[in-house]
Amino acid sequence: MDETTLYTVGQFELDDFTQPAVAVMLGTQRNNAEYAVHTHRKGQLVVACHGGIVCTVEDGVWMVPTGFGVWIPAGVAHSNRITANGKVGFLFIEPGAATLPEKCCTLVLSPLILELILHLSTLPQDYPPESPTARLAGVLIEQMEQAPSEQLYLPLPASTQLRTIARQLAQAPDNRSNMAEWAKQVAMSERSLARLVKRETGLTFGQWRKQWQIIVALQSLAEGESVQRTAEALGYESVSSFISMFRKTLGASPGRYVRGVGGINLGKRFGGYS
Repeated sequence: MDETTLYTVGQFELDDFTQPAVAVMLGTQRNNAEYAVHTHRKGQLVVACHGGIVCTVEDGVWMVPTGFGVWIPAGVAHSNRITANGKVGFLFIEPGAATLPEKCCTLVLSPLILELILHLSTLPQDYPPESPTARLAGVLIEQMEQAPSEQLYLPLPASTQLRTIARQLAQAPDNRSNMAEWAKQVAMSERSLARLVKRETGLTFGQWRKQWQIIVALQSLAEGESVQRTAEALGYESVSSFISMFRKTLGASPGRYVRGVGGINLGKRFGGYS
């Protein structure tokens, strides 16, 4: 693929295209980039080709490691932060062109989907309806409709008390305070805090904190940190305990998961571009 075929997102107004699917690769030297809150007329799949992406909407945060994508329905306000070593692809889907989730979610992308997005991004995006490119886009959309979802999601609570806890966990991921200690810090009873967490996130306090650890761990690993340093940053006394928690939660070891379980290493495909 010639470097001249890479587009930056700002080179043209993606929402002006009416084609069923429009694909672009982020051709930028700006690593560790953050894009302010914005919306699209089209639905958007943000694909981690290398490194990772943190996508934030009003009520949650998604972490997207290599080989995965976060689906953002049309009109949903969001921001994206790309890790320092990240290379990113975007697939925009015309409203009504596909049967995809109505809420944000993380999709597990097969090697075929990843290759189709990559190939589509090298072609002219103003393709006519009955063209070979349109047929390729149709196959891509059909494959996306069958993609399984993964719970790489952290619900963000609205209450002041839980936002306070979330900020402290963000500043010190190794904080191992139990729920009684957290309840005391936010001037609540332990029972009231437990009810509040369940009501606002749908999870128990322990589940919510573990999900927080998973998101932080994936971001750290996607940025190139070792498993050992990631475990230490999260306050684990041993690497084996961290690996066991990770495998039990996501079904694979940290290294295998971040490389893209079942996927292809797109990092090598984009090695010459940044």
